[in-house]
Amino acid sequence: MTKSKTLVTPDYVFQASWEVCNKVGGIYTVLSTHAKTLNEQLNDKLIYIGPDVWKDKENPLFSESNNLFADWKNHATKSESLQIRIGRWNIPGNPMAILVDFVPFYTQKNEIYTELWNQYKVDSLHAYGDYDEASMFAYAAGRVVESFYKYNIKKTEKVVFHAHEWMTGLAALYIKSKLPQIATVFTTHATSIGRSIASNNKPLYDYFTGYNGDQMAVELNMQSKHSIEKTTAHEVDCFTTVSKITNRECKQLLEKEADEILMNGFENGFVPKASAYTYRRNRARLNLLRLASCLTGEEFDNSALLIGTSGRYEFKNKGLDIFIDSLRRLNNDGRLNKPVLAFIEVPAWVNMPREDVQRRIQEKSKKYSTPLEQPYITHWLNNMNEDVILNKLKEIGLENKPEDKVKVIFVPCYLDGNDGILNLPYYDLILGLDLTVYPSYYEPWGYTPLESMAFHVPTITTDLAGFGLWVKEQEKYHGIKDGVVVLHRTDSNYIEVAEEIKNTVIDFTNCSDGEIKAIRRRAANFSEKALWSTFIKAYNKAYDVALKHAATRKA
Repeated sequence: MTKSKTLVTPDYVFQASWEVCNKVGGIYTVLSTHAKTLNEQLNDKLIYIGPDVWKDKENPLFSESNNLFADWKNHATKSESLQIRIGRWNIPGNPMAILVDFVPFYTQKNEIYTELWNQYKVDSLHAYGDYDEASMFAYAAGRVVESFYKYNIKKTEKVVFHAHEWMTGLAALYIKSKLPQIATVFTTHATSIGRSIASNNKPLYDYFTGYNGDQMAVELNMQSKHSIEKTTAHEVDCFTTVSKITNRECKQLLEKEADEILMNGFENGFVPKASAYTYRRNRARLNLLRLASCLTGEEFDNSALLIGTSGRYEFKNKGLDIFIDSLRRLNNDGRLNKPVLAFIEVPAWVNMPREDVQRRIQEKSKKYSTPLEQPYITHWLNNMNEDVILNKLKEIGLENKPEDKVKVIFVPCYLDGNDGILNLPYYDLILGLDLTVYPSYYEPWGYTPLESMAFHVPTITTDLAGFGLWVKEQEKYHGIKDGVVVLHRTDSNYIEVAEEIKNTVIDFTNCSDGEIKAIRRRAANFSEKALWSTFIKAYNKAYDVALKHAATRKA
């Protein structure tokens, strides 16, 4: 890493996460986009540790190497019973990655939990669900770092271990105990209790200062996850989180304020340039318009307004409820002067792509005048009658009737380019939209609106998202004119926010082509304020804090 006059810099950084070479959620985006910038600083002494969940199957995100640290791998396998694979993560920067099989450690689970209790009083008695799986991976990750350090690293070299989310907290505690000379950093991307309060439809914000994390952990049956998260936050050399709004949670629910805030940046190398951008945008729009026509039996040209939302299927937390309500209001507003196609791209319990949709899409030149059965969903679900989005659409009567000005299309699958209907990856499809809406209720950061802006698509978000709160703090912020609208959201202003979304969309439809072109350009320019080249400085500071703290412990 480039030496600084004031910052102590590490020689090695290990980062452990369940989402290393394992695309699950937002943390994957954090790690996979900052890797290039961080690896350029560390000259290949940045090493990611992830779970070997693919095992005998080919992992497209990982390229194994027989040459990287071959001697150590042989030692770790034969002498320490660590089943590891070493290679490269197939992302920009191609950083080194070690995948470890954690399953063998299940036989030691009780002993591991007993030691954790004896040393740190972490409560594992109430473990259920993914707690054991995460903990065994974390223990295995700790063992990997311990072995690597003793075999490959000089005692004079400064080392940081960076654990992401409660799922790797045990690794940080293990390393602190066994290798106190290694500096530990822990990032909570969302507190387990804060997310659980919001997901259980409890008012998180109106009564925020009255919540006690330990008490709520008992009420929500979250004792073990909360215990490892809280203990790790207090024990590491530098505790971090991703936004000011989540830091507020940490202070209240974990009783520990973050030492540093590591906001989530973006690597705009993902965004195509010039003619490649134009080609991909046109291709995405044609695909989305064709899909809408095949489902509804109506023809849509390029003048239609294409809006969308996406993310995990958290109906309230991601604001899917309020987005759908805003569409109902939009559909009934006489001021709307053009057709609107609203795409909900949220993975659900998919059974299969619809064959009737596939047939219509494949007949490219044929036009249809009759809608398909349920003309608002692209894939059949395993739980059609219980799906919350479908039931909400039926409840408000927004089912793509011919008289509806707003047509809703639910794409309930992972957009990896192989979904069977659109067959384009998410980043290629977002290019085709005119506007995105992410009216989050609980959102520690909010990558989706930032990504949207980076791809020149203006967006609507809220100040309950860490990204939205950050936007409001920026100078020269003027709302939609800068490509991003940040709505004020509370526990009690649901109706007002739905109305504001509707009004913003209508205002957008009244913009001239020249105005929209300028808005799209400003959205992309604004997103560059959040590039990793800027935000990585906070990581450098966190590692400095951790290393200085660890140095006092060694002495």
